[in-house]
Amino acid sequence: MPATASDDAINGDLFIEDDDPSELLASPAHEKPPWRILIVDDDVDVHVVTKFALSNTQFQGRRLGFLHAYSGKEALATLRATPDIALVLLDVIMETPDAGLQVARQVRSDLHNELVRIVLRTGQPGQALEHSIICDYDINDFWSKADLTTRKLFTTVIASLRAYAGLQAAAADRAALQAQLAEARAVQELIGQQALVLTLDPQGRIRDASDRVCELSGKRRDELIGHGLDALHAAPFPEPLASEIEQALAHDGAWSGDIRTQAADGAALHLRCSVQALSEAGGAPYEYVAVATVLV
Repeated sequence: MPATASDDAINGDLFIEDDDPSELLASPAHEKPPWRILIVDDDVDVHVVTKFALSNTQFQGRRLGFLHAYSGKEALATLRATPDIALVLLDVIMETPDAGLQVARQVRSDLHNELVRIVLRTGQPGQALEHSIICDYDINDFWSKADLTTRKLFTTVIASLRAYAGLQAAAADRAALQAQLAEARAVQELIGQQALVLTLDPQGRIRDASDRVCELSGKRRDELIGHGLDALHAAPFPEPLASEIEQALAHDGAWSGDIRTQAADGAALHLRCSVQALSEAGGAPYEYVAVATVLV
């Protein structure tokens, strides 16, 4: 019977230790960090054989670094402490008959780690059991230890690392996009609070107004939406200015200039405005956007 982790603990033997992080500090500065692989098995011999079989393996110019756990509990503790583990080679039967399955479930549901690749290994294969596990657990491969030759182990590890690298890059892209979106929303919110922004339908009725427009007009947004510009500017626009704006929008799709009006409190307002017509290629405008700043 092969030696187990519990047997070694009783006899005082040493387990296979994790790769020493100090070795990484001694590596050349240009060397990329290793892919972290966690071997989880209560049989020490499995750790020895697996590490030996993969000891010279490299992928994308990075070598492999090994972490070791001998129970499901140890595996979860290591995964919590080391978030950049790329692959877990996970035994099914350890301290309990389904310890490995519980680890696989908790990695996804409790640790919310969707990136790490999980390869289950078992010494008690069964086709019906294997099909059930593949369907019911979020794992990436399932092997009988007797069938997992050195060549197949190498292929499985490289395929898993390639998948992890792709997912990691996609996650980094998503995080960058989310950061940009959050920044854009913050800027938009700031603009909404400080800038005079109006959107108008093709008939010149107000579709939306920024907070600053509402403040200066003395009206709520719902009192403006659906109304013409006379809701903001009680007096009619001077005819030359109205004609200038209409002709510029019809010809160029844009107009810029100054407008003088009054705020709700009667104070004079000198606005520098820009109006842009939005339209599909070759089509009529479907919306107008007006942005203004108050000139002192």
